[in-house]
Amino acid sequence: MQSSVEEEGVPADITDLDSVLEAMEGVEAVVHLAADPKPEAPWNSILRLNLIGTYNVFEAARRLGVKRVVFASSNHACGFSVLESDLVGPDLPVRPDSLYGVSKVFGEALGRYYSDSFGLSVICLRIGWSPGLEDPSDLFRELLSREDRDTTHALKGEPKRTFRNIYPAEKLIAMWISDRDIAQLIHRSLEADLKFGIFYGTSKNTPGIFDLDDTKRVLGYEPQDRVEDYLR
Repeated sequence: MQSSVEEEGVPADITDLDSVLEAMEGVEAVVHLAADPKPEAPWNSILRLNLIGTYNVFEAARRLGVKRVVFASSNHACGFSVLESDLVGPDLPVRPDSLYGVSKVFGEALGRYYSDSFGLSVICLRIGWSPGLEDPSDLFRELLSREDRDTTHALKGEPKRTFRNIYPAEKLIAMWISDRDIAQLIHRSLEADLKFGIFYGTSKNTPGIFDLDDTKRVLGYEPQDRVEDYLR
């Protein structure tokens, strides 16, 4: 007999603490994904959605006795390390590449504070690049073709452009993570016996850009998809 899970949508304003408190009433765990996701987002939006909104989630979790918060951090928390390194691991210092990246470092630090001060279990996921496509092959080809064109322009003395002026195409593609792998990563984070942790998350890509050893060992994460299958 197949069991069914009843789902209920509750609208809330992430910038309003009372609204967040009402939406989180009676829950045991929160997956915090709400934010302005654009690396080029302006400060006013970052302040409202990514800083104040994230504070409201952690503060509401504290007040309501929520057991765990899974916080969607980002590769942009270490963006300059990505640009300069072939493999980025958890031992490297934070190096945000944008105000968006700064907001994710803020969220990680806030999570550490609420974990140490109030006993909240917090898992921060530095998620790679997720275009949300079942088959990203055409997008990958377009990015690589665009980079070839940009390199040609650079040889002519014109500036080379990268995706959102941050990552070269090959590094962006190495950070790809499928929707299926994101779902598993979040599921593992909700089940892990852990007080606090920061973990990288991509699919099973070769070459990889992030060191996933801790993610696999501590969380039990086993990515199912490979970027190579969409590059052929």
